[in-house]
Amino acid sequence: MEAHGEDLRKETGNADLVAQIKRDYWQARLTERERALCEFAEKLTRTPSAMQPTDLDRLRRAGLSDRDILDAVQVIAYFNYINRVADALGVDPEPEMHAAWLARQRGFGSADTTDGDLT
Repeated sequence: MEAHGEDLRKETGNADLVAQIKRDYWQARLTERERALCEFAEKLTRTPSAMQPTDLDRLRRAGLSDRDILDAVQVIAYFNYINRVADALGVDPEPEMHAAWLARQRGFGSADTTDGDLT
């Protein structure tokens, strides 16, 4: 999640928005298109058997083309797949990612991971 958040921060130039999305995307100031994608990703992740044609219609109304939707589905499905593989095999996150997550939990904006000690 850390690497993806950093990529989004670089793409948008808006660290506050990224922090809001990571905390609770429902509270973030998103465009209709961004919110539709977030809701679609959440539904596909949590309840894939509940997906309906109306879910695709909502994305189209929000301005996504069929190609955009295909790309989104492939990315969402890939991350669901790879996260499940990592969880099943007990793969730990990279130390830098874990350190940054711990630092945020303790209320710091970023982590100095040079020595690996956050205490």
